[in-house]
Amino acid sequence: MDKPRSHPLRFGVFEYDPAAGELRKQGMKIKLHGQPVEILGLLLDQPGEVVTREELQRKLWPADTFVDFEHSLNAAVKRLRDALDDSADTPRYIETMARRGYRFIAPVDGLAPAAARSPVIRWIALGGVAALVLLTVPIALNVGGLRSKLLHPSASASTQPQIRSLAVLPLTNISGDPEQEYFADGMTEELITDLSKIKTLKVISRTSAMQYKAVKKPLPQIAKELGVDAVVEGSVQRVADHVRISAQLIRADTDTHLWAESYDRDLKDILALQNTVARDIANEIKVELTPQEQLRLTTARKVDPAAQAAYLKGRYFLNRFPDDDFVGCARFLEEATKIDPDYAEAHAALASCYGFMAWMQPPKEIFPKVKTAALKALEIDNGLSEGHQALGFAMLFFDWDWKGAEREFKQALDEDPSSAPAHQMNSLRLLFAGHLDEGIAEARKSVELDPASINMNRVLSGSYLYARRYDDAIVQGKATLELDPANLQVKRELAYAYALKGSKALALAEAQQVGLEHSPFFAEPKSRKEMIIFLEDLKTKSAKQYVDPVVIASEYAQLGDKEEALKWLGKGYEIRSGSMVHLKTSPFVDPLRSDPRFQDLMRRMNFPP
Repeated sequence: MDKPRSHPLRFGVFEYDPAAGELRKQGMKIKLHGQPVEILGLLLDQPGEVVTREELQRKLWPADTFVDFEHSLNAAVKRLRDALDDSADTPRYIETMARRGYRFIAPVDGLAPAAARSPVIRWIALGGVAALVLLTVPIALNVGGLRSKLLHPSASASTQPQIRSLAVLPLTNISGDPEQEYFADGMTEELITDLSKIKTLKVISRTSAMQYKAVKKPLPQIAKELGVDAVVEGSVQRVADHVRISAQLIRADTDTHLWAESYDRDLKDILALQNTVARDIANEIKVELTPQEQLRLTTARKVDPAAQAAYLKGRYFLNRFPDDDFVGCARFLEEATKIDPDYAEAHAALASCYGFMAWMQPPKEIFPKVKTAALKALEIDNGLSEGHQALGFAMLFFDWDWKGAEREFKQALDEDPSSAPAHQMNSLRLLFAGHLDEGIAEARKSVELDPASINMNRVLSGSYLYARRYDDAIVQGKATLELDPANLQVKRELAYAYALKGSKALALAEAQQVGLEHSPFFAEPKSRKEMIIFLEDLKTKSAKQYVDPVVIASEYAQLGDKEEALKWLGKGYEIRSGSMVHLKTSPFVDPLRSDPRFQDLMRRMNFPP
């Protein structure tokens, strides 16, 4: 008889003490007695394996016990699931195997080595040489094909299609501290980033993955919605300067648990831990790694825990764009780079943060900060996709260096082919250069990689707009609004799409929802006075805070006032407005295209042929 375990077993936020027969949640004892806790013990004794209904009946309901077994077992399992806050439809811990039994599916910490648990190994040890002979002779003779079955993968396993795409679902914070949510979210994003660098693997971007945080849906359904072959889910626990990550990989089409592992590390080794998890997943799905990818996933420097905490907090604000104050984003990331000046990822994230701020601050004040942070990141680690993205962004929108931007975006995509932002940046470069079909294709790719991102979907809609495919822009705009019905920016862009198409009534209806009904794009000609007031208010506002001159120029162009429009475009050129790169393809300045002054401005912008 096997000696019962005496040490606690941990899974998720729970701990089971076999000696005491107690279940605890975050240290607090849960009132669970009798058959439910006994069932838990039997399942934990064989994690990942099916415990049959017959085995449960034999061990918990002796033959001379007169009960309705089916009803009693179902009731006991339900009470156990209630205690674990688990669901039969979307199980996290206990999976029902139809007409067979149950299986414990979550990672378990505190188990003895696998060899010590294996019933085959225990049987050989008890039976000695005789048992070994009885086992090996049939294998040697291949009786009934036994050798082939044991020594070679099954036909069904070998014929399963290879996993080529996956999503990392939000890792659950089980620290017992809500303040650590930023840490769990950060670990999720870092794992996504590491996996997305594998060229032969499609990885869904963070924004789309994070929409499933705290959402209870069957994993196959989530995988279908995201269009992936497999999903990774797990948990993170941080206590002081120690972190534990548990993760499991599930194949979507068969809902099969392929792999599970837990990792314990000191926080200063967190970068190495992230690489290890990504490498183990890559090995499990048998994806082919290039020598460069192998090197990146096996080498990592130590990082100061305080710098890493500041970095993750900064990314938390960065990822909430445009809902949060970017001063907070910059403050935390600047702090991270001061604590650890060689923290390349923090410099790259800081460059991205400054890049978002570029639309709210004077370009000559903010774009140099973007370049400085990006160049510092790449000086430390030239393989950072985010660093190349940020540098290319500054080259495109501030330097108007089209070749330099092309080089940096291509390098960013080479380092991280699953980066939705890199595809988006490259799509904008192509669109502004006049390569409309290629730009639309890149914008579609960014949406494919991050289907729930408002930002990615907006750019795709804008791509259609710049290609003068107004019907497609409207369809895409409506689809984007379904993701966020209250998004004012999307509503504004949908109003412009209706206006450019010539659907004046629909354009005005949308414009009224966002306070643009007096814009020359939407107002009736008879209300020219209101249009002038609207534009004067816009100019007054620009004297107090940054307003992009190109926006004002576009309104005057629509009004038919070329002199004012060209004057404001001149101001845009002078301050190096990022929106100046729109001029070659933007439909908003079409009324100015025949003017020689506009054509001269285009030449000075160095647009590619």
